[in-house]
Amino acid sequence: MDDRRTRLERERQKTLERLASLTGDFDAIVAASRDSNADDEHDPEGSTIAFERSQLGALAEQARRHLTEIDAAEERLAAGTYETCERCGRPIWDDRLRARPVARTCTACASAG
Repeated sequence: MDDRRTRLERERQKTLERLASLTGDFDAIVAASRDSNADDEHDPEGSTIAFERSQLGALAEQARRHLTEIDAAEERLAAGTYETCERCGRPIWDDRLRARPVARTCTACASAG
């Protein structure tokens, strides 16, 4: 398996592990809130269960979007366009792809916004 495909597969595995952990944490918070009659919404001392659920939900959604980006990167790899900037058509250097395997743009275009 070539290095690019290996990097993407490692990125997928890390993201799936992160998603599983976040899902487990989310499920634990939901279960704990069912067993508690505490009024955490009005507790001035700390974060609320609802806030924690919301935060974990957002992180899980971010991981799901990253999986979609990995799928798109694998499609670009199969099509032979993985190392080509989608904006300007110039090469995406290997250092950038090592740091961000799902990168769609070269450093210059990413910096330009």
